[in-house]
Amino acid sequence: MSGRARLALCAWAATLMASCALLPLVSPATWILQAAVLLAVQTGVGAATRRVPLARPLTVAAQALVTLMLLTLVFARQQALAGIVPGPEAFRHLSDLLQQGGDDIARYAIPAPLESDGIRLMLLGGVMLIGLAVDTLAVTFRSAAPAGLPLLALYSVAAGLSHGGADWLWFLVAAGGYLMLLLAEGRERLSQWGRVFAGAARAPGGEPGAVAPVRTGRRIGVVALGVALVVPLALPAMNGGLLDAAGTGVGNGDGGGGTISAVNPLVSLRDSLNVDEDRQVMSLKSNSNDISNLYIRIVSLDDFDGSTWRPSKRHVTGVPDKFPTPSGLGADVKRAEIETRISAADWYAQDWLPMPYPPSGVDVPGKWRYEPVGMTLVGDHGETTRGKTYLVKSLDVQPTAEQLADAPAPPAAIKRDYTKLPDSVPSVVAKTARQVTEGANTHYEQAVKLQDYFAVNGGFQYSTQVQVGSGPQAIARFLKDKEGFCVHFSFAMAAMARSLGIPARVAVGFAPGTPQTDGSVSVGLKDAHAWPELYFEGVGWTRFEPTPNRGVAPSYTQTDTPGSSLPDVSRPSQSAGSAASSAPSASTSCSAEDKKLEACAGALPVDTAKPHDAGLPWYKIAGWALLGLLVIALPLLPMLWRARRRSVRLTSAQHAPSGPASARQGRRGRRPDAGSTDDLAVTALPVEAEAGYAAEVIAHHVLAVWRELTDTAWDYGIVPDDALTPRKAAARIVRLGQLDAATADSVHRVASAVEQVLFAPEPHAEPGLADDVRRMRVALRSKVSRPTRVRAVVAPRSAVRAVWEAMDRWTAARARWAERWSALAQLVRRPSGQQSG
Repeated sequence: MSGRARLALCAWAATLMASCALLPLVSPATWILQAAVLLAVQTGVGAATRRVPLARPLTVAAQALVTLMLLTLVFARQQALAGIVPGPEAFRHLSDLLQQGGDDIARYAIPAPLESDGIRLMLLGGVMLIGLAVDTLAVTFRSAAPAGLPLLALYSVAAGLSHGGADWLWFLVAAGGYLMLLLAEGRERLSQWGRVFAGAARAPGGEPGAVAPVRTGRRIGVVALGVALVVPLALPAMNGGLLDAAGTGVGNGDGGGGTISAVNPLVSLRDSLNVDEDRQVMSLKSNSNDISNLYIRIVSLDDFDGSTWRPSKRHVTGVPDKFPTPSGLGADVKRAEIETRISAADWYAQDWLPMPYPPSGVDVPGKWRYEPVGMTLVGDHGETTRGKTYLVKSLDVQPTAEQLADAPAPPAAIKRDYTKLPDSVPSVVAKTARQVTEGANTHYEQAVKLQDYFAVNGGFQYSTQVQVGSGPQAIARFLKDKEGFCVHFSFAMAAMARSLGIPARVAVGFAPGTPQTDGSVSVGLKDAHAWPELYFEGVGWTRFEPTPNRGVAPSYTQTDTPGSSLPDVSRPSQSAGSAASSAPSASTSCSAEDKKLEACAGALPVDTAKPHDAGLPWYKIAGWALLGLLVIALPLLPMLWRARRRSVRLTSAQHAPSGPASARQGRRGRRPDAGSTDDLAVTALPVEAEAGYAAEVIAHHVLAVWRELTDTAWDYGIVPDDALTPRKAAARIVRLGQLDAATADSVHRVASAVEQVLFAPEPHAEPGLADDVRRMRVALRSKVSRPTRVRAVVAPRSAVRAVWEAMDRWTAARARWAERWSALAQLVRRPSGQQSG
């Protein structure tokens, strides 16, 4: 393997190793295999174009074009010409996918689902752009040190988003790839200096190599990595330095325990509430006498970092046949078990199973896992709700106001985990909570006053057009502006309840839907909702409704306390109704255009793939990509081989030594069969040996120029005649090509040089032979028709020599293997007269 090919391989590996830092961000991590294949194709195109060779900008342009074609094949083949050539439709589709990816990043917690084509495009496209930058800097322009900048950018983005505790491992992998790239470039540069920098042979009779500098570089790299890893950990003031974890995150269920993740409702709930078409998400049928309290809960958010609420990292287990009694629910609280049959829409793909709370049992097809703390079910190995019909048994808990008011203090663990507020929460939150609940004697009275403050007497307005906002000041701005939607109300009330010492969390799901004439209940996108749940010992997690004009105020919040004016009326649902269609949408997926119209169930993650069609597996896409490149590249192979051969012949001729071989000055060139030979190695030869070497080099280059001249004439229709002498062959080319006098002199000059190096005792080469061949090529092009000119470039006749050379090499290889096999047989065969024992 040549030095540049080895460097290209190291650049590919370094990019892939740095990309491993992105693995914790998306689940599953199979995208890294697809990225490896696409990067390999990109690297191979670069290696092929550099070998031709093309100019450096053309090499980069070829790699960029192939990168675009690969991304088109993977993500926009239906909009592209022949599935791989991008056009306006393909570019528009890719642009929409990028916008969708940006929305999905804001929508999902880490790790995000790989099923999102937008996220997958951002991942693969970003990795391939980094790979192109690294290959361009390190290999095409031979400058590996600056190639560390795009690698650092890739790692920094991943480290900034990752919530895992293994950042040090990804740093180690990425840094190791960069050091490997630097060592490969250093070794390739040192090898060009010949034996001066070569170490001792690795084995007797072996070839020397640049062992000592490389070994030293490895030691320096190991020490540098050790310092980068150990020093930040040894200095507490650095807080872990570059490798400090960004925080704890959430993961995916793996079927054997593991952890789970959920949507980030900050943006997604607003998107669902603002849709123009209220698409039906699910249809319910329940035996409950009162569906006004039939909230469908997806997940609870109990981890508050001062900016937003998200689900804590929880372990999942197998789904029990009968669910345990909800935490904190006492035996004296009235309850009734109800059954609800839920049918999810074909387009609605939710990782979490929507259920009434608290569930006591569930019968659902597919693979699901149970999270005991939140009493929720999460899909295992990509399982979703798409088109599912399932039966849920749940408890209709009916506490009284007296039971809530008399609730004892919560357990220490509950209070510790669910009343935590970070220091970044503005002081106005706790201050407002104390002011609103002034005069309340129990946590229950405080909770009711908080609910009344938001829903009735606080002057708040419900609006879905308000920006969600982020950062610690978001709640403070909401309390000041007094305008928002369910996310603002539930987040603010939960934070204020925690400031008062009341355990609180936020639930995300759907408010009660719209009754239908057939006795079912239609739940639509506009029913997406969030509400606070507060914990009372003896009752458990209890729903409150602070959002005005949404949902239903719980009956246990209606007290006889003077001043409580919370109306006991439910909000008429504006969802499906009789006008809504229960039929599946014309597009069963959330298209990029729907994303623009905010017509997707953002709070409820939607699988953007078509039903029953998860797309081609990555290995099939890679196979089709390689097949497409092969179909494109195969007709171009003769042209590329011929261009490469012409470049090697004429470029080497320009560096051939001139003058007689006995002269000691200016006879530096290339050994005919040994690649690059350095000047320093030649000066160490004896005079006779050096003169012989120079003659050999001169002959090699002159004969290469002559072969290029005859092959060029062959490409333009003048078939070579090997039976003629060089002088007669040159005259024949001049006659058949109808060349002018100046060009004829150039052809005869090359022929004379061939005869001179073959027969003269002191061979020497005249300068400018390569220019003579180029002059003849231009003259022949001007004499022939356009089809002949095109064929001479695209399908040159002389390219058949590649086939002849391959056949010769195959024959030689067979002969070598036959000789080695014969030698091995001689070793195994028992000598004559030797007895076996």
